Amino acid sequence: MNTTTRHRPQAGGGGEAIRLSAVLGTPSPQLPIAPFPQSEPPSPRGYRQTGPLTGELLRAVDIAVAVTVLVGVFAATNAEHLLGGIDDFLVVRITAKNVALLAGFVLAWPVLFVLFGLYDVRVRISVKEEALRVFAACTVGTLITLPFLLTSRSGAFQVRTLFYFWIGVVVANLLTRYLFRVTPFPSRSSTTRDVLVVGSGPRAINLYRKLTADSQHRYRILGFIDSVDGLLPEIGQRTIGSLDDLESYLMHEVVDEVLIALPIKSCYSQIQHVITVCERAGVEAHYLADVFKHSVGKPRYEHSAVLPLVSLKIAPDDLRLVAKRGMDICGAAIGLVLLAPLFVVIAAAIKLTSPGPILFTQKRYGHSKRLFGMYKFRTMVPDAESLLVSIEHLNEVSGPAFKIAHDPRLTPIGAFLRSTSLDELPQLVNVLKGEMSLVGPRPMSVRDVRLFPEAWLMRRFSVTPGCSCLWQISGRSNLAFSDWIALDLRYIDNWSLTLDLKILVKTIPAVLKGRGAV
Repeated sequence: MNTTTRHRPQAGGGGEAIRLSAVLGTPSPQLPIAPFPQSEPPSPRGYRQTGPLTGELLRAVDIAVAVTVLVGVFAATNAEHLLGGIDDFLVVRITAKNVALLAGFVLAWPVLFVLFGLYDVRVRISVKEEALRVFAACTVGTLITLPFLLTSRSGAFQVRTLFYFWIGVVVANLLTRYLFRVTPFPSRSSTTRDVLVVGSGPRAINLYRKLTADSQHRYRILGFIDSVDGLLPEIGQRTIGSLDDLESYLMHEVVDEVLIALPIKSCYSQIQHVITVCERAGVEAHYLADVFKHSVGKPRYEHSAVLPLVSLKIAPDDLRLVAKRGMDICGAAIGLVLLAPLFVVIAAAIKLTSPGPILFTQKRYGHSKRLFGMYKFRTMVPDAESLLVSIEHLNEVSGPAFKIAHDPRLTPIGAFLRSTSLDELPQLVNVLKGEMSLVGPRPMSVRDVRLFPEAWLMRRFSVTPGCSCLWQISGRSNLAFSDWIALDLRYIDNWSLTLDLKILVKTIPAVLKGRGAV
């Protein structure tokens, strides 16, 4: 490709646009290039900065904790009725009035926490201050349950129920807040979009200036891909490689979006090549829609969009994902509360049977190939990672994955935890943090991904990884690696909330049978 065929005319008419119409003005050609966004300083030790992510999670968890404690205490104080048969059960009188009272309780509970400043994103809260606010909010919140006491004709809801709820919800909320405090949640700067620009001519320069000048949305330009030198030194210094290097770069680096800023007319085949590579690697591509000059007619896009942009989605990206995230938060929060006693038993068993930590954290590839620490109950000896090289020859599966039925590194209780999948339970914390989902392709280790031979395998990272997936309910480790990938891609291409629910329901018998668990 020579500079003659790659000569770029100045963009006319519509100009440029960026994702979500974030830039509302057109900077002048003399606009200085802004520096890359810097990461925010960490909060002082002993304080927790409540940001959008933790605020969202805390609200959902607080509601889940309150409802779980209320239902649990109610069931405990009415055990003789609930276990005595249908006639005794009806004495409890689960009426429409009680259901309405429960709905009002769910709505009022987070409002109280807001009034006590427990979701205030503008302030840092110390441990002592947060504990006092939680105690006060839960104490006042207990008064919300008084209508249950006053409307309970059969005495199902008693004064002792109220007292037990107060004690339980205070303790549960303090434990929850402590978990949030010690868990390293992603910072707000983690929402930065890592973008790669294809092109280095006038269109790419204009786009670059708009991205770096944007003060409302955060973008980090990784560099430029082009087969010719850029027109500005800033472009040339950040050129990563040619179009032939694009696939390799997308395969090994974290890229959220590829922005195509090549001229349509003279580089049609090159743009098609870039789109094909992005689809194969599972990376979202955008190309500027200012293809034709126009004076009267205007493109019909979002009313807030000053300039048009066409996006090529590789994975689902609509409001259903909000419902999926809500399902994840509620499911994980309730699961952590209900399974807390089991967590204690497993932790004690691990400590009593082998030396080393209770939890094992391993770097795994998540959405867009971002690394995160995946939590598991430790099932192997502490130096299991370093011993892997010595047993590589025992691998029983094809492809880059590593599985053996009788791993010599397993602890006395490790095999049982593996076969029952109890070692996976701490991943509910990963789900709360947003690093994983309840359903999605399983996150893969650094060792396995480095052995991927082709870029198309990376498309499995275009969605958030999950605790369960299609191949886990279809044979698990009994399947070949090629079957894993085929099922992962089928899940991505056919994803729906109904499919997630089906997988969750089928996961329970699959785990109980233990078939294929290694």
